[in-house]
Amino acid sequence: MIYNYLLEILKFTLAGVGVVYIAFYLLKPYLDRSEQVQLMELKKTISSQTLPLRLQAYERIVLFVERANPANLLIRMGGAVESASELHALVVTEIRNEYQHNISQQIYVSSRAWTVVKRVKDDTLSVVTNAVKALPENATALELSKTILAHLSHLQDNPYDIAINIIREDMEGFF
Repeated sequence: MIYNYLLEILKFTLAGVGVVYIAFYLLKPYLDRSEQVQLMELKKTISSQTLPLRLQAYERIVLFVERANPANLLIRMGGAVESASELHALVVTEIRNEYQHNISQQIYVSSRAWTVVKRVKDDTLSVVTNAVKALPENATALELSKTILAHLSHLQDNPYDIAINIIREDMEGFF
């Protein structure tokens, strides 16, 4: 009698497990699809909130590249100083301040775009520093400006235009 009772419990247990197993596999595609829909809605919501921030970050790094371009930078610094060493110090300070002002943008841009920004900063500082070293100590700011611009004019491709094109290509991935 106990044997029959245990056999009946085992039959019902196996039947119950079988029903649960079949029900799970019948409902699994629906549950998976529902999860995918919720994930897509979450991504859409996040994207709609972060896309404007990312676009603004790309705008700001393009602005940084344009402002770091010595052709634009030297025009802005124009008649502010007389000596080459003063202009050098002013340009270095301006580029570093501008970079520090935009450093938080790296959160919203790709690592490729941020690498371009860092390279523009470093290369510009290097060009300006090398130009001031090539001049005599009593050189004027105008002589430094001419030296920097002459160096840039000898380059085959404008590195600032290349940087902006790389940033644009990176940003085109959004659309």
